[in-house]
Amino acid sequence: GLAAVIATAHDILITLGFLAVFRVEIALPTVAAILTILGYSLNDTIVVFDRIRENMRMKGARKRDPVDLVNQSINETLPRTVLTSGTTLAVLAALLVLGGAVIRDFTIVLMLGVVIGTYSSIFVASPALIEIQKRWGMGQSKEKKKARPQPATV
Repeated sequence: GLAAVIATAHDILITLGFLAVFRVEIALPTVAAILTILGYSLNDTIVVFDRIRENMRMKGARKRDPVDLVNQSINETLPRTVLTSGTTLAVLAALLVLGGAVIRDFTIVLMLGVVIGTYSSIFVASPALIEIQKRWGMGQSKEKKKARPQPATV
């Protein structure tokens, strides 16, 4: 939900920031790379969130600390995330070397986006999920929601 949108927006904004700092022209290949980054990042975030969901379904998981549960889920998906990103970067490096000038901007932007997307899937999306659950009580039982201190009304 919202945490995935935050992580994806993070990826796009950081990528656009790098493009602005290095004054890269926004042409059609650049736009295509940004849209590809959007899909790649969202997919990577969904994989991590799916593992969190699977771990929450395990017996006794609801009683565990959400931070520990998310940490365990990230540790379980970390090899997959790093290997997938590494493989993608290897292919993009080959494309950069063997491709031509036409595809160079696309490849560079995509390489940057894959690195940023991998970072955000691990270090942005999951903490955002925990913070959203803490602030709005999503994923908690009704008893826990009632037990939270309520702000004073004036």
